[in-house]
Amino acid sequence: MRQNTKQQLRVIDAPFVALGPSGVAIRDRLKGLTPEDEKMLRLVGEHLGRLASRDLAVRCAQGNDHSSDTWAARKQGLTAESSSRWAGSITKATHDQWALSRRCQLAHIHNLEAGVRTLMHRLSLPLGEKGSKRAAGGYRSKNEWFHKSRRLAVLENRLDQARTDREAGVVHAVHGGRRLLGTRHNLNAAQLTEAEWRQRWEAERWFLAADGESGKRFGNETIRVTPDGEVSIKLPAPLADLTNSKHGRYVLTSRIAFAHRGQEWADRVGANRAVAYRIHLDVARGRWYLTASWQRPVVKTIPLETARAQAMVGVDTNTDHFAAYRLDRHGNPVGDPRRFFYDLTGSADHRDAQIRHAITRLLHWTHQHGVRAIGIENLDFAAEKTREKHGRKKRFRQVISGIPTGKLKARLVSMAAELGLAIVAVDPAYTSMWGDEHWRKPLTSKTRKMSRHDAAGIAIGRRALGHPIRRRTAPPPHHQSDAAGHRTAQAHRGTREREETRPRIPGPRTRSVQPDAERKRATRTPKTVRDARSAGTWVQDSLLITD
Repeated sequence: MRQNTKQQLRVIDAPFVALGPSGVAIRDRLKGLTPEDEKMLRLVGEHLGRLASRDLAVRCAQGNDHSSDTWAARKQGLTAESSSRWAGSITKATHDQWALSRRCQLAHIHNLEAGVRTLMHRLSLPLGEKGSKRAAGGYRSKNEWFHKSRRLAVLENRLDQARTDREAGVVHAVHGGRRLLGTRHNLNAAQLTEAEWRQRWEAERWFLAADGESGKRFGNETIRVTPDGEVSIKLPAPLADLTNSKHGRYVLTSRIAFAHRGQEWADRVGANRAVAYRIHLDVARGRWYLTASWQRPVVKTIPLETARAQAMVGVDTNTDHFAAYRLDRHGNPVGDPRRFFYDLTGSADHRDAQIRHAITRLLHWTHQHGVRAIGIENLDFAAEKTREKHGRKKRFRQVISGIPTGKLKARLVSMAAELGLAIVAVDPAYTSMWGDEHWRKPLTSKTRKMSRHDAAGIAIGRRALGHPIRRRTAPPPHHQSDAAGHRTAQAHRGTREREETRPRIPGPRTRSVQPDAERKRATRTPKTVRDARSAGTWVQDSLLITD
């Protein structure tokens, strides 16, 4: 009996419209600071940073025993060395960092569990057994099998320790960043000296951030910024002798003027609505910056049917470019494909700038063509880039890791909301494979070069519009008319358009000359003859008599 070897397709999730951003952050440089200003900022940041480090250690030691009483006790102890508002900002930042560490801990546990499952499955198979697209096969040799069994023991030990820590509420957080801490042991690879690293480490551990409070003057009592750009800071109690203004405040000589969203910020400050501020030092450039942020109601997304009512731009995300294709509301490709390249090598700031620039060009191109929605894959490679799953496919793991999924989501949603564009997220299953199968070859011509990624953009756009990816459904089973039903997948069943009866056009088939009316009348069959023939009787025409 012949076995059915057809691949079983997984269930494809339904598309959805992504929610808009819930917060805003803008930044401006503090120019023209005097040496006294910089000295004051360093002293305040160092003092508050020391308090924040101590508070984080206390919170981590409490674990799951945290309560509102312990929170109040910590805040009361910090108030004596700073102020009530500084203590509130420090404790809130501590809780945010602890919660982030807990989420990362859970993600680490899931990653370890996935690795253990994969290793146990592959170790249970015979040597050399071939795998499939859904599951890897056995290992190739006894040597590889032995080393993977040792790695399984290591991962199981790590998993047990992580689970124990989570049940006990233990998290491992570093004030200043674990990555920068690890750089201390790899100064040559980071191209830093010990003094340069020390400056960055101390600057990251400073604390110069204050949450806003609605109803207070200019939306923040701790770090206050007036509408004309004056910046003043409420100094902690041990540093009160450094004040140069009334009520224990220090006024900086620098003035700020937000170029981006400046009017929106000014409206909030003028209405005394809450605005949070953060002051930080870029050690590499030697520049001080002030970042303002505030919350706003989540932008209401349009219904999915509204987003599909007009055209759609399908975007395929790759390691070095966005492949975009514009489609009409019936799913037909319009024009030529567009590619928006970016370079993800270099520093984190360079990579972030490259992503922003590529997204900006994509959004402007979409807006210029009057399209109001963008279809993009809902990528999540959290459990898809482990070496236990892909084995020796190191290049493939690097490709997956290189796709900027996290930053892309945040950037694209927030930037598209400013232009009034909707983001439709679709399931990424089979988009590249089916797009290459059904669209790359038909659209390739002497003047248009189609890649696999361009075809995937069409597949993504069609899935966002609710159309099947393939171009046409199967033809009728018994004859060439439409008796078997609607044949095309390019238009709605009630839309005739190209399928309706062709209008009758008089004249020759070439339509190059006008019809001869006299000749048509001379050769036309009399109406009486046609009527007689249709009635079933015979009528003899008159004979033509010639000399």
